[in-house]
Amino acid sequence: MPADKNKQPAPIVPAATVLLLRDRPDGLEVFMVVRHHEIDFASGALVFPGGKADPQDFEVELRELSEGGNPDDKLFAAEVSALRETFEECGILLANESATGKMIDGVKLASLQKHRKPIVDGEMTFAQLLRQEGLILQCGSLAHFAHWITPDMMPKRFDTHFFAAVAPEDHLALHDGHESVDSVWIRPAVALAEAEEGKRTIIFPTLRNIEKLARFTCVADVLGDCDGNPPFPVLPWVEPRDDGNYLCIPPEAGYDVNEQFMPGGKGK
Repeated sequence: MPADKNKQPAPIVPAATVLLLRDRPDGLEVFMVVRHHEIDFASGALVFPGGKADPQDFEVELRELSEGGNPDDKLFAAEVSALRETFEECGILLANESATGKMIDGVKLASLQKHRKPIVDGEMTFAQLLRQEGLILQCGSLAHFAHWITPDMMPKRFDTHFFAAVAPEDHLALHDGHESVDSVWIRPAVALAEAEEGKRTIIFPTLRNIEKLARFTCVADVLGDCDGNPPFPVLPWVEPRDDGNYLCIPPEAGYDVNEQFMPGGKGK
């Protein structure tokens, strides 16, 4: 159905998501969570951990509490959002101990789990956690994988940056039980097959990025492809055709699939 030309598009909210990756004998795996059915965006879907930005992600003091951050303030805030959401949603925190300069280990990470809920509830800021625990956020561990913007006809719109990162071997990833109700390490090809078979609900942007991820055989190849290769900003649109409506993206974005039929939509 064509958008009402007199209706103003919803405001765009900055957001970030993370593709946590690891190498296994059978191939590359990515950590994904199942959204709670009562969440108002992508409910019940298999997604990468992430969410909308919080005002605290833009705090200036986070610059001195991080390493390798993007010089652009908006992209830096997206990196912070990605790392904060990763900690809140699946318990992994990509940060070094300032005393040693080394990535926190599984024992240290376990001691930090008590802070997840206070941060989610707004009782503690991310910056306070870093200061209190003597940590330096590792923004440089993130590779800019993709950039998607929600179409203007949607009731909620997000400007979402996708980042890829290596999951430390001794960091245990667990869904939070609130926004996400299940989690899985999964090979991209398996996720695609299960979506095709109807075993998984995967929304269009996530599906396209899983397909992109499936091109690679190891984590190093994913990160190498991102290096010096900024992602194309993808703004999908709905295209009415004789047989119905299609959700489309520009071929220049470099994805394997550039359109998807929208069941239930009317054509011209």
